[in-house]
Amino acid sequence: MPGTALEHAYTQQDIRLNAALEGEVFSSITAIGRAAWDACFPGEPEAYDYLLTVEKAGIAGFEWAYVVARADGDVVAAMPAFLSQYALETTLDPGGLRDAIAKMRRYWSKFLTFPLACLGSPCTETGSLGFRTDVPDAMRPLLLETLLTAFETFAKSRKCVLNALKDIPQPLAPALAEVVAAHRYAELGGMPTAWMDIDFASMDEYFARLSSGTRKDMRRKLKVRDKVRVEYRSDFGDLLPRIIELYLDTRTRSEWQFEELTPAYFDGILKNMPGRSFCTMYFVGDDLLAANLMVHNGETLVDKFFCMDAEKGRPYNLYYLSWFTNIEYCLAHGLTRYQSGQAYYKNKVRLGSSLTPNAMYFRHTNRFMQKLLQMVAPYLAADDTDGLAE
Repeated sequence: MPGTALEHAYTQQDIRLNAALEGEVFSSITAIGRAAWDACFPGEPEAYDYLLTVEKAGIAGFEWAYVVARADGDVVAAMPAFLSQYALETTLDPGGLRDAIAKMRRYWSKFLTFPLACLGSPCTETGSLGFRTDVPDAMRPLLLETLLTAFETFAKSRKCVLNALKDIPQPLAPALAEVVAAHRYAELGGMPTAWMDIDFASMDEYFARLSSGTRKDMRRKLKVRDKVRVEYRSDFGDLLPRIIELYLDTRTRSEWQFEELTPAYFDGILKNMPGRSFCTMYFVGDDLLAANLMVHNGETLVDKFFCMDAEKGRPYNLYYLSWFTNIEYCLAHGLTRYQSGQAYYKNKVRLGSSLTPNAMYFRHTNRFMQKLLQMVAPYLAADDTDGLAE
């Protein structure tokens, strides 16, 4: 629909406007189509092809859904979604309460586990609301209302008692926040997204922006760089089993674990996103010690996963080497932003990153349980930002 016609329709505040809007939920993104989906997420690196790869990757424990709002039949707003059994202690630090809950599950397998229906994706960096560019701001609250109503009806049909919105970038526009609040969602702090503008012309200029202590430390760490061979690969070939080994080793060391990715995910990213994805591999001799899966849209480089052999890779400071390798890639290919994702914020901020806050929103269909969850929510929020204000 042309922008002028859409604008005209949205200024008609009468019942015909509501009748022209429709929310739908699909089980496959293919039912919506690449053009219609990507029009709601212009410039998004993790758009249709990425989400289709996730859908087909066989990730255990998840059922995928896609919610759209139509105006006069055209898709004008969208969000990915998923269903899962959510363990409430997922974001708790290891030990203590988390271990106690695990012990209770030996006797009651569903203790503090809820059927969850969530807008967003466990495999994307944020849960951005997708609106077509010709949708005026004044219309977006009504479209969000349409999305939420359709999704909550779907969640109820699937007997999901916990509804959520995952990793919504902040601040949320006040009019959109009012819609979320009207649906009884409570806000819970999420993990920020780390990013850095590549607004410098060279690595020397970048180094000059770091503190003297950080510059000294990084130069020391990079002294072993000539012992590491770096390769950019657009396919995994026979190295995929080693990549998965590194990934699983890294995942085991992580404090927060939700989804477990599959070989089909890694392989699918490179095969389904040619020219917009690659894997940087770090070898010492013939031994692959680390790998970094990346996606981009020609402007923003998104660091999806850095996987490393902890024992063999640590002497070569591969985490820091990968950081500088990624910045060099941005400079060489004209990318203007490096997005390094969530967690490990202290190092990222030290190296020049900024943080964009994200929020989670949740509601239990039982009002008593909702009150109870709101009381305990501050103890369940994932937080890896300790020490950033020091």
